[in-house]
Amino acid sequence: MDTEWPSLDYSDWIETCKTLHLWTQIVGKVRLSKEPWTNHSWHSTLYVSSRGLTTSAISNGQKTFSLDFDFINQSLLIESSDGGYLNFPLQAETISQFYNRVMSSLHELRIEAVFDPHPNETPDNLSFPEDFRARIYNPERAYNFWQVLVRVNNVFKEFRSGFVGKCSPVHFFWGSFDLAVTRFSGRRAPLHPGHITHLPDRVVREAYSHEVSSCGFWPGNEAYPHSAFYSYAYPEPTDFSKAEIHSSSAFYHPNMREFVLSYDDVRNSKNPSQTLLTFLQSTYDAAATLGLWNRDLLEESSYRSICQLDKMTKNLNE
Repeated sequence: MDTEWPSLDYSDWIETCKTLHLWTQIVGKVRLSKEPWTNHSWHSTLYVSSRGLTTSAISNGQKTFSLDFDFINQSLLIESSDGGYLNFPLQAETISQFYNRVMSSLHELRIEAVFDPHPNETPDNLSFPEDFRARIYNPERAYNFWQVLVRVNNVFKEFRSGFVGKCSPVHFFWGSFDLAVTRFSGRRAPLHPGHITHLPDRVVREAYSHEVSSCGFWPGNEAYPHSAFYSYAYPEPTDFSKAEIHSSSAFYHPNMREFVLSYDDVRNSKNPSQTLLTFLQSTYDAAATLGLWNRDLLEESSYRSICQLDKMTKNLNE
């Protein structure tokens, strides 16, 4: 049985969510500016860590450095492979103040990062250094959000393990502010129309250059103020919206063009992990079957099955 999954009502932490969203954009853009381009912008994402969210090691000439949100000690840590270390507290302040603290800390560690200082995929595109509006940051709300991400991250990794074709890491996109994992059929996709708010069409079209079945979790936003899981396919196969999903409360959202499952429905179920896995698997099944993916080639390998059998045998003998 799962341990309790925390509640996450968007209305309870909307202002902290907006603040944290912009903070992650600043930190994510540091990574984006320094790393070599990886397909579908995978070089720009953050990852769930044992204390919060991390960039992981970022290339910096012959060295590396990392930025970490620590939601236990409520601080931002910057470390480099030459022994450099700085941290400062996460607290209510303007976006301009946070941006300047990040940039001055990097400069002190002899790290230079140059990037477009405007947020992406948000209605408001005011640049970070010019955003002097008062902001709210509630440490308990941020910690609670991270605790949700920890549980979701574990389930997404389990789901990812059953696929041997090209698949993304489980990673956190700071633009859309969601945790996601994406499977690929291996075939090229038709040109994406683009037109995502404050995101260049060339970036969107490269992200969707190949057929995908993608799923994720987002905490809500003003357009859809509910924490939820989602799953979609691009290009969307015929009758995908009518597919039978083995999750009683999941539904197809015609405007977002994806299946949606409320986080609360998962959290309040008898076995949240299994409830979520069922949703992920059944929506992928619909995308792969209706999209005519070569599932025999792409899905669980015999090697993984052998490893699972070895593990079961070992447990029985202990």
